[in-house]
This record gives sequence, C-alpha cells and structure tokens, in this order.
Amino acid sequence: MVRSFLLQYLNFFSHSTYWKLSLISCPVVLLSWHKLNSEALHGYARGRKYYHLSDMPSQWPGCWMVMLVLVVMALSFISIHGQPDNHGFISIDCGYTASKEYVDSRTGLTYASDDGFIEAGLVHIVDPANLQPDLAVRYYNLRYFPSGPRNCYTFRSLTPGGKYLVRAAFGYGDYDKLNRLPTFDLYFGVNYWTTVTIVSSSTAYLFEIIAVSPADFLQICLVNTGSGTPFISALDLRTLTANLYPEANVTQSLVLLSFFRDTVGFGPNRYHFGTNYQHIRFPDDPYDRIWQRYEDIASWTDLPNKSNGEIQNPPNDTYDAPSAVMRSASTPLNASTMDLSWSSDSSMSVGVNPTYILVLYFAELDEGQNLRQFDVSVDNNQLASAFSPKFLLTTVLSEIVRGSSEHSISLVATSNSVLHPLISAMEIFMVRPVNESATDSVDAWTMMTIQTNYSVKRNWVGDPCVPRSLAWDGLNCSYTPSSAPRITGLIMSSSGLVGEIDASFGQILLLQHLDLSHNSLSGSIPDFLGQLPALKFLDLSGNNLSGSIPCNLLEKSQNGLLALRVDNPNLHGDCAPSLIGRKNKIKLVLKIVLPVVAALVLLFVAVHVFVILPRRKKRPDVAPSANLFENRRFSYKELKRITNNFNTVIGKGGFGFVYLGKLENETQVAVKMRSDTSSQGDTEFLAEAQHLARVHHKNLVSLIGYCKDKKHLSLVYEYMDGGNLQDRLGGQEPLSWMQRLKIAQDSACGLEYLHKSCSPPLIHRDVKTGNILLTRNLEAKLSDFGLTRAFSSEEAVTHTTTQPAGTLGYLDPEYYATSHLSEKSDVYSFGAVLLVLITGRPAIITISETVKTTVALWVEDRLSEGDIENVTDPRIRGDCDINSVWKVAELALQCTRHAARDRPTMTEVVEGIGESLMLETSSRSMRCSSVGTGGSGFADGDSVGVLETEVMGETSAR
Repeated sequence: MVRSFLLQYLNFFSHSTYWKLSLISCPVVLLSWHKLNSEALHGYARGRKYYHLSDMPSQWPGCWMVMLVLVVMALSFISIHGQPDNHGFISIDCGYTASKEYVDSRTGLTYASDDGFIEAGLVHIVDPANLQPDLAVRYYNLRYFPSGPRNCYTFRSLTPGGKYLVRAAFGYGDYDKLNRLPTFDLYFGVNYWTTVTIVSSSTAYLFEIIAVSPADFLQICLVNTGSGTPFISALDLRTLTANLYPEANVTQSLVLLSFFRDTVGFGPNRYHFGTNYQHIRFPDDPYDRIWQRYEDIASWTDLPNKSNGEIQNPPNDTYDAPSAVMRSASTPLNASTMDLSWSSDSSMSVGVNPTYILVLYFAELDEGQNLRQFDVSVDNNQLASAFSPKFLLTTVLSEIVRGSSEHSISLVATSNSVLHPLISAMEIFMVRPVNESATDSVDAWTMMTIQTNYSVKRNWVGDPCVPRSLAWDGLNCSYTPSSAPRITGLIMSSSGLVGEIDASFGQILLLQHLDLSHNSLSGSIPDFLGQLPALKFLDLSGNNLSGSIPCNLLEKSQNGLLALRVDNPNLHGDCAPSLIGRKNKIKLVLKIVLPVVAALVLLFVAVHVFVILPRRKKRPDVAPSANLFENRRFSYKELKRITNNFNTVIGKGGFGFVYLGKLENETQVAVKMRSDTSSQGDTEFLAEAQHLARVHHKNLVSLIGYCKDKKHLSLVYEYMDGGNLQDRLGGQEPLSWMQRLKIAQDSACGLEYLHKSCSPPLIHRDVKTGNILLTRNLEAKLSDFGLTRAFSSEEAVTHTTTQPAGTLGYLDPEYYATSHLSEKSDVYSFGAVLLVLITGRPAIITISETVKTTVALWVEDRLSEGDIENVTDPRIRGDCDINSVWKVAELALQCTRHAARDRPTMTEVVEGIGESLMLETSSRSMRCSSVGTGGSGFADGDSVGVLETEVMGETSAR
C-alpha cells in the first residue's frame, strides 16, 4: 500500500507544473539526475561524488521535493535481497528453500536462498551420491528452467562502473533421472559469458568472470539453446577494487579458463603451487578467489616458506595475490627446467582464435645467498630473461597468448643460476569482448516496474532490447552505434492488464507508439501521457477507463500530432483540466515563475553589460571581418598584389602551394593556387567555387573568393593563425585531452554540416589532422572541403564513380577498393583523426623497417587486449578521464569499421563526442595513471589517388 501511494504521488508530482518549475529552479538537481542516469548507463560512475542533499538551496522548496521523489524512485526498486554484505559479497544457494540464511562451515560465508533474486524456474534436490565426493551442501539442490528462452538472476545496489567477480556453479547429479547432459549459454548482462557444457553427470563445474557492471544492477542470465534444460546450483558475486585486473574494463571481460587436469577437483585455471592444501579461498583470499593446487608432478617438489614471513605485494600491484598462496612454491627436483602446458577442453567453448591473458606469480622463499635465475618463455617466445624473484615479495608476469591449440610455459635456469626455477601461482583468462550495450537504464528499470506491477507473463526477462534475438515481445527499440538502445514502441494489447495506468509509462521519454487496448484498465486517463514528447500513437480502446480525456491529448490529436483511440464506454469527450486548478496555477506563477524570470532578466542584463559589451569594444585577437569580400572573383594580377608576388609560402598540398596574402582592409588570407595549368572549364570551376563560397559554418574555413583567369585557378580562404592540428600534435607544447576533445567536437560539427545541411551534401574526401585548422584560441575549423571537385578536371563527380582520393591512414579502404564514395568515407577518415588525437601517433605507424600499419589497426589490436593506457598519448595520461578516452576510442573504432554500412553517421559521432566531453568535464577528479611525459613529432602519410602528389605535413597556418 505504501509503495502504491508513493508511486501515485510520484505520478502526480512528476507531471505537474510545480515539478517542472522546481526543476527549472534547481539546476543542481537536473545535473545530478542526468549525470547519475547517463553515467550509470555507460558504467562510468565509479568513484564519482554526487551533490549532497544539504547542498540544495533552501530558498527553493521544490528542490527538496525533487530529491525526495528521486529517493522514492530509487527505494521503490530496492529489495531486501541482493545487496552485498560487509565483505562486498553476495552468496546464493540456488534452489535452497529455507528462508533462513546459513553459514558455510569451510569459509564462514553466509549463503542465502535465491528467492528475491529470481521469480522463474523450479527447484529440485540432488542426491549427493550422484555427485563427486566432498562437495559443498549448496550442490545438493538446484533451480532449473524448463520454460522460457532466457531466465535471469538480478543483483541490485551495485556500483555503476564497479568491477566484480561473478562465479556460477553447476552440479547436475542426474537430478531429473533422465541422464541427459544439458548444454546452455551463460550471459553477464547482455553480453555472452560462456557456454556451459555438462560433460559428466557427477562433476561440479565452476565458471568465473571478472567484469564491469554498466549500471547499479546486474543480471546473470541462463539462455536455452535447445540442447537441454538450463539449471544452476550456486551463484556468487564478489566486489573487486577498481585497480585489480586492469585487463577487465568497459570494453572486455576476463573469463577464467576451464581445463580439467588429472588430479584436480575443478576446471577453472587458477592454481597455487607447492602445498598440500587443495583449495585456498576466503578468508585467506579477501576476494574469495578459489586457488586450487596444481596437479601432482612426480619430478617436482614443494618449496615451503621456511622463514614463515608474510609475502608482500609491491605498491603498484594490480593482482593482489594473497600471502597464503604465495607462501609456497614448486621447483624441479633434479632439473633446471620446469614445463607447464594448457589448452581448452570440452567443458568450455573458446571459439576459433581465442585471446588469453596468462598471469604468472613468483616469490623467492629461500633466504640464502645462492642465486636463483631463470628465463621465462611462453610458446617459445621469451617473456622474461635472467629473471630472479625477490625474497618474500610477489612479482607478476603477464602475457597475451592467442590460438586454440595447446600452449606451453617454460622456466629454464640460466648458466649462472645455482638454484632451480620456481613458480608460486598461475591464472589463465580468456578475453571476452563487450560488444553489446544494455538498454538505457531508465527505460530498463521502467519496463521491469511495468512487468512487476502487471505480472506480465511474456518473455519479459533480462534486458528489454538486447540481445536483439531475445528482445521482449511487444517492444520496439531504437539502436544506434553511439548510444544505448531506447524503447520507442510498447504494444500490450490483450495482455490481461488490470488496474490503473501505471505512472511508469510516463518515464519512457522516447516512446512513440503505445497500445494498451483490450485490457481491463480502469480509472482515469492520466495527464502524463500527453506529456510524452515523442508520442505519435496511443490506443486505449476496449478498457474500463472513465472520466474526461486530458486536454493535452485532445489538443495533440486535433492538431494531427497524435493518432488517438479512446473508445471506452464510461469516457466522455470533453476536456479534462489539469490537476492543478487555475487559482493554484496563478499562485505558482506569482510565487515561483516571476522570481525566476526576474532573475533570468537580471542575469541577462549583467552578462550583456559586463561581458558582451566589453568584448565588442575590445577584441584585439580578432581580425577585421572579411565578409565584404566573400564570393569575390579575383584576377591573377590581384592575387600577385595581395600575396606580394607570391612571396610567402605557408603550405603545400596535392593541388599546389598555399601563400599568405593580405586584402585591402588588412585581413590576412590564404591563397591556394593550382600547381599547373588546368583544363577545367570556366563553367564547372565557377559553379563549384560559387557554391563553396555559400557554405558557411563556424567550424568551416570560409572561402572568401576565387580566381579563374585564363589557365590560373585559385581559391582564397580566411587565414587561420593557430596552425593545423597535425603540427600542434607534433609540437613542443602538448594539447590536453580536454583541448583535443573540443577540437574533435568542432571539426565533427563542421563535417556534419557538410553532410546534413548542404544541398547536395558535400563529401570532404580528405579529412585528416592536416586539414583541421586552428585559431589562436584553439577553435577548430575544417579546411579544403570541396577542393577535389573545384580543382579536379573530372567530368563527373558522383557518389559512385569517383576516382579514390585521400591520404593513407585516413583513406576509407572500402572506398579505395570499390571507388564507391559516400558520407561514410568521411566518417572513416574522421575516426582515424580521433585515434590520432588519442594516441598522439601518425595515421601510418611504422612497426619495423619493412612493416607499417594504420593507426586504426594498431589501436584495435591493443584494445582487444585491454591495453588502453599504452594506447593513450603519454603526454595526456596524467590529465584525462580514462573512461572518456575509452568512449572516444570505441567511437573511433566504430567509425573505422571496414563496411561503410556499419559506421555511424556524423550526427551520431557528434553526439558521442559530446557525451565524452561532458564526462571529462564532470569527472576531472579521475585521472589516467601517469607513466611519463614526452612525445614525438609526426606527419601524416602521403596522399594517394587524385591527391597522390601531396607531401607529408601539408599546409601550415593559413
């Protein structure tokens, strides 16, 4: 009853005038609420600080009510189950029916029933005699799922962007007496985790993943693949600190490899060496990682810690091996070599060409003076040379290994070594990319609320929109590369809905199509439906609704903005007024609106008097306007005069030299001359030049005029006194990450304008850092757009027949291969620009004397390994938000996809950069790890095709 009252109150308040005015008067609330939602969506809220309630201005009582409503919204979803304990643990015994929790005698951890984490499925006991001996009691029961393609456990009250270890356990034990070993998929949120393949009825199978939670809730889902009934015995969640396992991040997760050895009890490849303890876990490992003893090797012996000292981890350690694991090691008895091997087995599918992260742990336990020194190699590739572990101090060596075949590790003593090699522990992870973005967090929570309130029995389990193959029935979702899926349509006709129209429907802000027809809905039609900004179709017919139709719905219907169907016997067609009467509205206007308006007017006057007018009077850095000369046709004689007989060269490109000039009003210009005489006809060139002169945008270099004098062709541009981006990136004074983001945003806006606002659309064809020019204040403008059409002698330049033109490293490979030109060719080039901004490297990277690669391939290769830090330009690592860099890197790699159809539009790119800029601005407290300063200058590669004569480092400031 309390929850129902709160939701009804929320419904009224969230759609009343008072709510809106409170939001207007309370920008801190708006910013905090938007920040909370957007960062929870992208997983970037880790460690952020949000505004405290006491920070709200007391003169605005609406702010307090806003915060109260937000708290109510949050509390309405919190269950008594599902919250991590004081260790940061959630431990679930799946199928356990008793309401009372119990303590595991081996670990001291408290296990609870899965009631409250999941509503679907059936429970069943398992005969312990059918399982391998000495298993924990949580294997003696399970939950199985004979119905539905997907069934999910939900963890709540997590940290958005937090890193977690999740472990799922399965013991079949022929519980169903069918002896049919099932196979099914396991998902971490909306992303594939692994395939569970039960090979032996009695064996216990453990699967573990280290991953980042994108929101404050997380769903672990079992997906039926048609090969048996999914089931689960236990599910554990363990909170990890942010610095642990840096390879696990927002773009990839780490899945512990499963490979059963002869003398081990479980498949997961996390091993300790040298003691008789079979398993080391909590409380010895504060994160409850399970370390099992490596198989018995007859030629090895244990090397105990005779000093009984604690093993320490170095200050910058990112794996935090427990001392209990590191206190012992294995070493060969009478040999100078230790060989280990691994591969995958039938219990886990690893795919065609898997990528592994191998983590090896070492610590010297012998306090004698004898030298222990050995080489470490993986698949015959040397990982460490003449390596000597430190006494009672952990050293970790990690390596990336690829391929599904068997892999080997060799520890070989050097000729100087007195002692044999040793090893203390080992982990082997498989890298699993995070390819899917979950549904917008607010939309997802809203749909879960609707499902709960109306007890919808469809396939409404897990994420509403993702994966697409498992999307909820009756939903339409929009999918864009640069943002989370959003719900745009909800069809719940004939779904047995009973009660009033829930307030949650009003929270799906992009909803366009809502069909609630032919149910048993009662009460009045709520006013908030008319407040949905995108709603185009609403069908409420065939229900038991009563009263008047809200005025806003009727008004939208009469104006042709909404297709409205409201055939209900107890509804009458007159207009229902707003919940707030006219008198109350007037009072609100007098009390709140007028003060707000007055304050805004005063603020506007102050800004005008103290900011705008002084700038108009005193702007020493801005050159006089060249507008009087725009679209001017120059003679060749005039060009000689304004360039002082072409005296000062400021650049050279594929079409010729660029000269500094000065017009009659002292305005500096850049004169780009065609390098040779042209056969271009007067009509074609003049048409192109005049067309370009009409293209105006603050982020495009303005074309002031042109010259067609006999065989001389020239274009005259405004002069940019800040140089070009290529030179600035390679200069002595590095650009900060914030400056790079703003430059990217400016140039992206210019490119979007060419694609969307020009008729016909203009395709740049040579987007690169050399063609992004800067003002003295680092405002960016895109140059040389339309240059190919203006100066080329091609008879036809179309989307499909153009000879490839561009610069290596930036050139769209699909365009180069097919000569098919489109706006997406520019998108590819701009993606390369973003990668150059991130890395500080040129578009063509030299690997060796004979091997070169593009920056797109170079970054993609390293990001597949989670190596964002070493991808990032060293000059900005200490002054950037790592999540902002990740987001731009992901966007850039989407832009540089091989197939043009898979790339985003420039509009989507602009939105993505804007989100990254907001993230960087709002979270300056989080910094990348600084690993040094410095950088190297670079120049972009030579142009090819039409621009094949262009030299590296085209054009200085113009």
